[in-house]
Amino acid sequence: MKHFDSLGVMIDCSRNAVPNVKGLKRFFEITSKMGYNTVMLYTEDTYEVENEPYFGHKRGRYSIEELKELDAYASSLGLEMIPFIQTLAHLATLKRWRAYRHKVFDIDDILLIDEPRTYELIENIFATLAKTFSSRRVHLGLDEAHHVGLGKYLDTHGYTDRYALLLKHLNRVCEIARKYGFETMMMANDLFFNMAPGVFCTDEIKEFPAEITENIPKDLAMVHWDYFGTDEKRYDAMLLSSKKLSDQVWFSGGAWTWGTFSPHNRYSIGRNEIAIASCKKNGIRKAFFTLWGDNGGECPYFSVLPALMHIAALANDMSETEMKNKFKEITGISFDDFLTLDLPNYIFGENVTVESPYFQHSPCNYAKTYLYDDPFLASMSVNTKINDTDVFGDYAVRLAKLADEKNEFSYLFSALSALCSVLEIKFALGKRTRTLYENGDKEGLRKLAETEYTNLLPRLEDFYRTYRKQWYTVNKSYGFEIQDIRLGGLSRRIQNCKEILISYANGEIDRIEELEEQPLPMKDTYITSWAEMVSANIV
Repeated sequence: MKHFDSLGVMIDCSRNAVPNVKGLKRFFEITSKMGYNTVMLYTEDTYEVENEPYFGHKRGRYSIEELKELDAYASSLGLEMIPFIQTLAHLATLKRWRAYRHKVFDIDDILLIDEPRTYELIENIFATLAKTFSSRRVHLGLDEAHHVGLGKYLDTHGYTDRYALLLKHLNRVCEIARKYGFETMMMANDLFFNMAPGVFCTDEIKEFPAEITENIPKDLAMVHWDYFGTDEKRYDAMLLSSKKLSDQVWFSGGAWTWGTFSPHNRYSIGRNEIAIASCKKNGIRKAFFTLWGDNGGECPYFSVLPALMHIAALANDMSETEMKNKFKEITGISFDDFLTLDLPNYIFGENVTVESPYFQHSPCNYAKTYLYDDPFLASMSVNTKINDTDVFGDYAVRLAKLADEKNEFSYLFSALSALCSVLEIKFALGKRTRTLYENGDKEGLRKLAETEYTNLLPRLEDFYRTYRKQWYTVNKSYGFEIQDIRLGGLSRRIQNCKEILISYANGEIDRIEELEEQPLPMKDTYITSWAEMVSANIV
């Protein structure tokens, strides 16, 4: 039975990794065979806008010609390619250019409402979109603009009711969209539930005042997004509440690719089983599933094909056997083998369930936090009550074996095998270093420096090379300069720490300052920010 009129996938193209045209075409082919009929490319400023030369400058933006080519190819496969843009917040990369910084921004990454230049920019956006996409639907973004009206707008106009301000802007944006032929606009629903930062989901059906509901455009669809929920009651309440804002409601779930090198297929599957059941029960017939790329776009979109296949199977009442057979037919790899890509974050063993306390409210991100955890500062490793783990050697071998099968996706397994090989040494390196230092074991530190620190460097180089190949296989070249900086900086730091340890062991220095100070835990297990991982200083 077909439960969804629109079933889609959204790929983040705005967090440094901009998928290349060849890779996207292949992805479209695979998802269309799975049963999807909608695709979205999340583009904050990574698309060409006529008369706005700085929009997406040096960011690998898609040209009008590239998007037309992708739109036509998607259409040939039965996929509607819906533009997904931002028209209020999440435009921090645009703010770096003087052409925009002092004119169109209110506060944070939020556009300045009532500023004529803001609407000139939005008009240029829609004029370009209208000639680029064949779809007459558009996602306007409008999520997480928590401080709207509290910056330059407040300085200029004084305090204004922020819901009235949001609705005023929303109506003006929709008016511009209509002018250029768009018939259905979509927006994230979170600000209507909580204008302040924090959790916006509720497990009670919410009523909204008339001054809100009566001013929402009738051709605007509400998109309820939830990537974390474990209780069907919460999905039910939020979907039913969203229906009070619009008679057109979409659900947006997550296929977790964000904040890490390794995907979270198992976590995604567990959450979306609950979400899709709620959608079916509450008559939600339009849904899409997001592949975000927060903090660098490190995890390639092909990594979550199992989660996407599982979603399509749930949406179309496919049995597990049918699903796995179809996945193998489409990809050439078994469903269970593909799930092996999840392993680098499973430091407690792969049988830990997604409901374990180690996952808390979000997936864990151990593969990235321990990769970048400074061996002297230990800001990340202090978060985890585990001194060592022996899983990474096994994971590296298993992933390498799958890479050696030389299938279409070998590069995915190669990169994560190399990462696990790094983590086999790197995972406990900080704690081993600190323990030997606190015990006054200079010869132990010398041996550690000459063996593990030394052996880590070629493994880091191998990971860099395999990861670089992966990036250029699926993405444009833009954005990889950040990976050069991060991974290159890590290698340089390991070399420096090694040299300091040897100097200390030789008596050339009498102490190592960073190891004199005890580290304190920073946050929970899900940290995405590289800057937070590597230092408490300004990056």
